[in-house]
Amino acid sequence: MQQIYFIFSKQSLNFITTNLESSKSNKTFWQRLRNKYRLVIMNDSTYQEITSLRLSRLNIFIVLSTLTVLLIFITVLIIVATPLKEYIPGYGDVSSRNELIELRIKSDSLEQLSAANDKYIQNINNVINGNVSSEKPAPPEKVENNNVSTKNLDAVAPEDGELRAEEERKEKFLVKNKKNEGGSSSINNKISDFYFFTPLKGNITSVFNVKANHYGVDIVAAKNEPVKATLDGVVIISDWTADNGYTLSIQHTNNLISVYKHNSILYKKVGNFVKAGDVISVVGNTGELSKGPHLHFELWYNGIAVNPKDFINFN
Repeated sequence: MQQIYFIFSKQSLNFITTNLESSKSNKTFWQRLRNKYRLVIMNDSTYQEITSLRLSRLNIFIVLSTLTVLLIFITVLIIVATPLKEYIPGYGDVSSRNELIELRIKSDSLEQLSAANDKYIQNINNVINGNVSSEKPAPPEKVENNNVSTKNLDAVAPEDGELRAEEERKEKFLVKNKKNEGGSSSINNKISDFYFFTPLKGNITSVFNVKANHYGVDIVAAKNEPVKATLDGVVIISDWTADNGYTLSIQHTNNLISVYKHNSILYKKVGNFVKAGDVISVVGNTGELSKGPHLHFELWYNGIAVNPKDFINFN
């Protein structure tokens, strides 16, 4: 019988031994992951087996990883697809923020409009009840406008000084009664008791015409000429309108109202008390109905428009 002998050196044996131990170690690790274990559920009293499960470490790891990923996916889906995201700090909808900003702006505008209306109604009630303060109002705020020439509005021209003197003497401002196109002689007789100050001197380009819905006169004057109050009273309107531009209205005694339209600047605010001859605005060309620099002036008595030319000399 022939025998075969294998001769190994010491270094070869060490190499083989090391590789075998490493292979044994690796095999043991994977075997531990795949080793099957039985989980038995038994009755504590009778030791009867109720159920059993065959498990391995690898199966448990896979099941737990799957459940974790599934739980994270469901949580993200609920947050993204439901209103719960609104309760997360910093996670808000951009459209909702824009809506909140618009609502805040609208509410602020409504609040300002409500305050202005309350002030307007209060001024009307004060005028009707005669609760008008005789104190001199605070000077108007300075308005910067490069299109308006610099003029000393406080300075009184010689002609205006003479007119004011005449007004104080109550001699030359009383105009004879005339019938206007939309009023009656009885109304004219009552208004003729007033002593009007000329708001603006110039040429009348459009006369009073009720049939044409033109309830005042259009006065053309030099650019940037100051407009003056025709009588003592309280400002009840001082605002911008699309048709008439910068408009100012003054409530006088005995239900008489004067209206000044198409101004370029308004120097008085609602509630200010003005005297006859005070500068209240500057001639302008504002509003869609204006076709050039001029003043549209109206007089209303007891809610009826009267012809200003019958009571005021604009030349």
